[in-house]
Amino acid sequence: MSVKYFEDLSVWKLSRELTNRVYKITANGRFSRDFGLRDQIRRASVSIMSNIAEGFERGGNQEFVQFLSIAKGSCGEVRSQLYVAIDQNYIDKKEGEQLIEDFKRLSIMINNFMEYLKSSTFKGTKYKKPLVKSMKEEVEKLLKELNKTV
Repeated sequence: MSVKYFEDLSVWKLSRELTNRVYKITANGRFSRDFGLRDQIRRASVSIMSNIAEGFERGGNQEFVQFLSIAKGSCGEVRSQLYVAIDQNYIDKKEGEQLIEDFKRLSIMINNFMEYLKSSTFKGTKYKKPLVKSMKEEVEKLLKELNKTV
């Protein structure tokens, strides 16, 4: 699999899927009327996928790692807010706990991606043409490793 755009990253795809689930669970019942919590959990979830995308588009490993770190922090924020939603009976406990586990999985994937980028010899596209072959090869290798750990 070739990675040419952030939309090709499995970590971004999972964040998109989880954001979609957050929007669905916050659209109904009492959760939909708790505007503060509803809006905050939505913003935090969107922040994950947005920071992955923005970091990818920046073109350098150090910046990408910084944006991935922000995305990982937002994963923790979403999980914390899901506990509030469970405690307030806005969502079913089993459904909430499953979503928490899915966000933990995403956090692990982001962390593994960060560790890979930190150790990578390729340092970004600002010194070379964008999306050079070596970057694609390294990202493909990373994706294989990520899929093994999850």
